[in-house]
Amino acid sequence: MTASTLTPARRATLNRRSLRLAYATAGYNLAEGVIAIAAGAAASSTALIGFGLDSFVEVASALVVIWQFRARVPESRERIALRLIALSFFALAAWICVDSLRRLYGAAEAQPSTVGIVLAAASLVVMPALVWAKRRTGRELGSATVVADSTQTLLCTYLSGILLVGLVANAWLGWSWADPIAALVIAGVAVKEGVEAWRGERCDDCCGP
Repeated sequence: MTASTLTPARRATLNRRSLRLAYATAGYNLAEGVIAIAAGAAASSTALIGFGLDSFVEVASALVVIWQFRARVPESRERIALRLIALSFFALAAWICVDSLRRLYGAAEAQPSTVGIVLAAASLVVMPALVWAKRRTGRELGSATVVADSTQTLLCTYLSGILLVGLVANAWLGWSWADPIAALVIAGVAVKEGVEAWRGERCDDCCGP
């Protein structure tokens, strides 16, 4: 079944599922962001703070989906929704780049963070499940916004892995420089996804299962 052949009842079901997934994403990432930023501030970790900010970007992305799918005709808000998601990516990348370069050239070195390591590991379990559910729903519904939101969640999964590597390298090997380097990788991925969301006018990948 493609988006063009969906029955009204099935489309309504998928719209409700998109909303539920967005609410679940917003709730988890709000908690994740608060914990990450608090732990990052305590450890002077740019990567951990950047991860926390990305969690809030993910919350913003979920709120955009909620805003879109609470409309009478969700498709009418799709282009604006994609642009809002893209802007959130760019804002995140700009902050991370400035703070990472500042720390690489003389600011306080990041300290090890056990809380950060546990948080990153937990996200590597939770995020893939949300990605799968969002992508499957978005493709069947033919929604570029839901697919873009799933990409944002997939990015969060990648960032969890990058963050985990950087924090472990700092904690076990004393490589404090690994933290801002990991953060710059996060910024680069954020820019890439922001550009793709900004350009996305329709869902080119919404034909699979």
